[in-house]
Amino acid sequence: MANSINSIGKSMHQWAQDLWPIPRSLTGEGVRQTLSYLQNILPDLTIHAVPTGTQVFDWQVPEEWLIEEAYIENEQGERIVDFKNNNLHVLGYSVPVDVWLSLEELKTYLYTQPDQPNAIPYVTSYYTKRWGFCLTQEQLNSLSSGQYHAVIKSELKQGVLNYGEMLIKGESEQEVFLSTYVCHPSMANNELSGPVVTTALAQWLQAQPKLKYSYRIVFITETIGSITYLSKNLEHLKQHVIAGFNITCVGDERCYSYLPSRNGETLSDLAAQHVLKHIDANYKTYSWLDRGSDERQYCAPGIDLPMATIMRSKYGEYPEYHTSLDDLNLVTPEGLQGGYEAIRQAIEIIEKNNKPQMLVFGEPQLGKRGLYPTISQKGTGGSVRDMMNIISYCDGNQSTLEIAEKTHLSFWDVQAVIERLTQYDLIKINA
Repeated sequence: MANSINSIGKSMHQWAQDLWPIPRSLTGEGVRQTLSYLQNILPDLTIHAVPTGTQVFDWQVPEEWLIEEAYIENEQGERIVDFKNNNLHVLGYSVPVDVWLSLEELKTYLYTQPDQPNAIPYVTSYYTKRWGFCLTQEQLNSLSSGQYHAVIKSELKQGVLNYGEMLIKGESEQEVFLSTYVCHPSMANNELSGPVVTTALAQWLQAQPKLKYSYRIVFITETIGSITYLSKNLEHLKQHVIAGFNITCVGDERCYSYLPSRNGETLSDLAAQHVLKHIDANYKTYSWLDRGSDERQYCAPGIDLPMATIMRSKYGEYPEYHTSLDDLNLVTPEGLQGGYEAIRQAIEIIEKNNKPQMLVFGEPQLGKRGLYPTISQKGTGGSVRDMMNIISYCDGNQSTLEIAEKTHLSFWDVQAVIERLTQYDLIKINA
């Protein structure tokens, strides 16, 4: 099992390495290349296209952004900044430009992160047309006076917004919804960890011999992608989704984090908290006021999907966030494996969370079934006590997860006891 788990972490990290150089944004060829790569791993993934200008709730699908080349040259023809070297070097959605500028003029189009002088910041201007370059503060400090040639060969045009979707059918039409985004360029925790962990989860779900729920999985672009998807599927989602997770920032090794749905008490919230409590008692809990990813859309008033978020280091809370320092050294196979396992266990809880009901009146006679020790001595009754506590809550109205919380046991320990009692016809399972 350890080798299998280790191989999953390595596979996810390799996928991230393959996806790393692709220049992703809200729209364009980078998104299509990313979805195509994921489709090779998940052949059931369907890629959709929504035309520019489509009204999606209070928004419109933006123009498609295509970029071929971008650089800054000095008077000697030396490229001091080149998009080919790092796709964070260009302000996202920059309009085309070909102009010579003095250093002072050029500085008005340059973005740095002064408190992290060796980091290239990730900066975008999606809905206002402008151009610019991003570079390290060290690079900027090294520039001497003179003329500089700034070139961005890009295009904003009528096109499409793409997203990927797949449905893994279970016995029920009720669905668990998993969403991740594919719009950031080369950043590892705050981008690639989400898609690769979601891909591994999809593979795991497809390998299960039986699923109680169906699983709807989407690879979208953040904010406008989730808004677009909701605008086309809201009624179905509201009628069928019983739990879900927004999957992002699940790849480093520093900590585990939890951000609730707006409701805060959905099945997703309860499963997430239970898992994290048993993985790492010191996991970080954030409030709804700390939101910042697609949970904003999925839990918005009138939408109110039961979406919680399990993370490693939360977006905006680790120093490498939205810079070139968020790389594949920060995100590791072990970190990805931990994020994958946390969400997988939360899904397992949702899958197996039934309502057990005792079939005998009063306290069952466990001894005649070999479930009670024949010798009773002080200090030997801990496991029996746990079993009796579990039995005391098996009234057909309380779920396995609720019983686990009340008895201060893990879901899996409670489930094991219930399965054993079921074998002796002491318990029946209510859906």
